[in-house]
Order: sequence, then C-alpha cells, then structure tokens
Amino acid sequence: MKRDLYFSKPLMNAAGSLGFAPDSRPGVALEALGAFVTNPFSLHPRAPAAKPELIEYPGGFLLHTGLPNPGLNTGLKKYAARWEKSVIPIIIHLMADRPEETQRMVRMLESQESVMAAELGFAPLLANDIIRLTLEMCLGELPLIFSLPVEQVLSLGPRLIQEGAQAISISAPRGALPTDNSSLITGRLYGPSLFPQALETVYSAAKLGLPILGANGVWKKENAEAMLTAGALAVQVDAALWGFDWQNQ
Repeated sequence: MKRDLYFSKPLMNAAGSLGFAPDSRPGVALEALGAFVTNPFSLHPRAPAAKPELIEYPGGFLLHTGLPNPGLNTGLKKYAARWEKSVIPIIIHLMADRPEETQRMVRMLESQESVMAAELGFAPLLANDIIRLTLEMCLGELPLIFSLPVEQVLSLGPRLIQEGAQAISISAPRGALPTDNSSLITGRLYGPSLFPQALETVYSAAKLGLPILGANGVWKKENAEAMLTAGALAVQVDAALWGFDWQNQ
C-alpha cells in the first residue's frame, strides 16, 4: 500500500540546506516545518569537491560542493534511528542519475517506516526518457517527488504525475561564474533574485493541476505565502535557513 504524501504544515527545508537528519540549531524552528528533507544521498559514498566554492553575485550566490555524502547504506546505519525519533516526517533526497541505482535506493527506503517519501534529483540535461524510466522502475509503496529544473516542470511534470509520481518540486538552477583566477566554476544558484521565475513556474504548474512544491528564492515569509497563494502544495526553503529567521519577517 502506497504511503500518503501529506503535509500538516506547508513549509519545509530544501535538500542540501539542513543536513542529513533533523537537529536543533539557532534560527530554525523544526516544529514549524511540515517535513524535513535530507541532504542528497547517492548509492555510493561521494567525497567533497576538491575545491569547494561560494561565489556571490548581485541577488544571490553560486555554491559548488560536490554533494558529499556517506552513501545511502551507511546513511541508513547512521541516521535511521534519528529519523525514527523525528517529530516531523522525513523525505530522503536521492541522486537519481542512474535508474538501476535509484531503484536499489528506493527499495532500501521502503523498509524505513519513518520515511514519508523519496525526492529524486537528476543530473543536468538528463534525457526525459531516462527520468521516465526511473519513475517506472521505482514505483512502489513509497511516494516519489521528482525534483526538476524550471525548464522541465511544465514540459515533463504532467507526464510524470500521470505515470505515478506524487508531486513535482523545483530544483535549484545551475550556473557558472569566474573565480579569482578567471577559471569557470559551475554550481547551484541561490538567492532572492530567483524568486520571480520560481513563482511564475509554480503559478503555471498549478494552473495545469500539478501538485507542485515551490522553491528557489524564498527569502521571507511573504515569498512563501505568495507561492502558496499561487497554488503550491507546499514550499521549500533553502539558503535562507543559513541565518535567516523567515518566521519573523
């Protein structure tokens, strides 16, 4: 029997913003979240980028980390007990670049009663057919949230929902900036400048009837409220949590 995807509160953190398991930290009220989304897990361990970078630009910043993680098997041993004790539902974010590996990870999570859903994130420019194959291979009792770039939310999202996905979320966009030595570094983009495009995507997706999780550029309470008014099922907050108290804005 498929588990329910239900949020008692319409706010949650985005993958990569609060670690692999809920813990108390200044400025973050976990009890105000409807779910906790983990940092991304891959099937096998991943080391940090050789040269992590954070580069600011007007309206935001680029972050390059390499998405380090211990691998899902080790992650289960290390964090499953903490997920079980969590007072809010847990959503595990999986790096879903290879369908066979993603299927293995989803099946591993189906035995974890504390896990409400899996959110699948994909490498840039991954073909639609590969993403649809991943859905076909991973369907089961665990609700699946597909994290897509804005360019694919409207074009691919309806097909994924029709074929069994429970919801669509908006992934952090990617970009490139020069470093101090003029070499280019690629990474994920964060900041309030992303909000207008993200809000338009939420509005358009909701008009199509898509169960959409809003994200990107949510930097204050009014941003989240605007996404919910536009039709978002819930809203994910990312880098604003690293020292930003959205509840008091």
